[in-house]
Parts: sequence; structure tokens; C-alpha cells
Amino acid sequence: MKLSFINYQLVLHQYKKMKVHHNILELPQFERAVLTIGTFDGVHLGHRKIIEQLVNEAKRVNGTSIVLTFFPHPKHVVGNNSEAILLLNTLEEKVELLRDAGVDHLVVTPFTPEFAELSAENYIKEFLIKSFHPHTLIIGYDHRFGKNRIGDFNMLEKYSTEFGYTVMEVPEHILAHIKISSTQIRNQLLLGNVEQANALLGYQYFFSGHVIDGQKRGRTIGFPTANISISDNEKLIPAEGVYAVYVKIEGIDIQYKGMMNMGTKPTFDGLEKTIEVNIFNFNEMIYGKKLTVFLKFKIRDEIKFDSVEELVAQLNEDRKAAQG
Repeated sequence: MKLSFINYQLVLHQYKKMKVHHNILELPQFERAVLTIGTFDGVHLGHRKIIEQLVNEAKRVNGTSIVLTFFPHPKHVVGNNSEAILLLNTLEEKVELLRDAGVDHLVVTPFTPEFAELSAENYIKEFLIKSFHPHTLIIGYDHRFGKNRIGDFNMLEKYSTEFGYTVMEVPEHILAHIKISSTQIRNQLLLGNVEQANALLGYQYFFSGHVIDGQKRGRTIGFPTANISISDNEKLIPAEGVYAVYVKIEGIDIQYKGMMNMGTKPTFDGLEKTIEVNIFNFNEMIYGKKLTVFLKFKIRDEIKFDSVEELVAQLNEDRKAAQG
């Protein structure tokens, strides 16, 4: 499944029925809950196979499809904090992508140190059973839960008769594909290989930020840019360079083509990394507005030019490439 930018936007609007729950104590009584659990970072094509199985099984039993995820990422609570965890999606982005997948309910559970201390047995009895009364659990063979991650698929099966639910196993080859895809997507983005990453995602990689005041050099050379500040430092930002993009501006329904530079602007001896977008056929003041940038492909690496004239000539070529 490969979605164009426009189709992706239409699909997002198609599934606005999904309900999002942030308070585990205020969940509704789910009708024959069919539940899967995971971080689903990226909600990429591999994840969508699990979600498709979830949605189809819920339809088969005339039940309700539910994705349970955690925030913040569990590794921030129980993992080694010496290394930053770069995520493909913010929570807000994940919500929108799961709407696309046709899920009935998304439950976002706070992953706290106290939750991490919950024993595997109490995770089943006090959390899963009391909160969801599941009809079916769709879980990978290597799914782990509870304190020290001692709970597993076999433990869920052990309690299935007592609590009246069915456990379905996600095949190993699908899980292996998901792990490989997630790693590949991150690596490809960090290398600037956006098209390869997009093929694995099934949509164009995107990020959002607010327009801030910049040095305004772009407008002096005929290429005014919107400088974007991204507040979520966990969000994976691709390699530096010049990219062809689509841009969605807060409050405006039209999607614009554009080109984006991520880097230090070496021609002007810049030191600070910036994200700047030249939005084609657009000339309005949008300071403070939220911009969502969808990456199409990388045009070139960032280069230091000998003169501003050489830079402008190259930017004209970049614009032609981005409009193609």
C-alpha cells in the first residue's frame, strides 16, 4: 500500500470515528474487545498487518478493535537513558495514523515507574481484565510485560480459560519484518534516503513545528523561507540536506509544494542547525503557525558555495527538481 500525499489526507478524514482515551479509569464498557498492545512507532506497513488482523477479527466477532499503547516510551522509564531514543512518530502523529488504519479505540496508558513495577500476574488481572474485559488478545510470541518483563504469551494463555478470552499469536515472520522495517526506516532517514523510508512506511514521512523568526536572508535572494522550530526532541529528523516537500499550513486547507533545507547554511558561515522551508506560490506572514512538512525525496546534500550568486543558481535548479 503506497499512499500519495493527497490520498493520505483523504484517508485520515475517512476514519475520524476512532476514539482516543487517556484515562484508564474512565474507559467505556467495550463490546467484545479485541485488543493488541505495542508502541507501534511509525505505524508502518508491518504494523498495519497486525492492525488489519485486529480490525478484521473485531468485525468477525462483531466486536470492538482496540490498540493499547504507552506514553512516554517505556524505554524512557526502564531503559538505559544514556542514549536518546529517536521516534518516528510523536503521540499526536501516531493518533492520526491509527485513525487511518480504521481502529475503533486507541487507549494511551501512562507508562510510569509505578506501572513498570506491576507484576505480570497483576498486569493481567488488575490491568487487562479489569480495564478491558478482553474477548481476544492479538499478541506476538515475544511480547513481554510486567515487572522485569517476565510475563509472556504462555502466561496469557495460562489465564485465558479462567478469564474467558482467546489469545491469538502474531506470526514470527511478521514480527521479524516489523523489527527489520523499523530499523531500516530509521537508518534510511538518517542517511537522507527518504524514498526508501517512505516505501517501508506506506506514506510520506512527516514532522510538524511552529514558524519562528529567522535571519530573513532567504527573502533577500528571492527565496523566502519559513523557519521551523520542532519542540519534540525525541522526533527523528532526517539527514541534513535539501528536500522536495509538501507543506500543510495550520488553518489553510491547501497543500503546497516546496523545498526544505536542513543544516547550517555554510555559504553564510552558519553555525546553528536550522530547518527552513521555501513554500512555492505562497507569500503570507505565518509566524507562530504550525507547519506539517511531508518529505518526498532528497534533492542534494548541503553545499558551501563560493558566492551568493552560485547559491541562487543552484536554488533555482533545486526548485525545478522539487516541482517535478
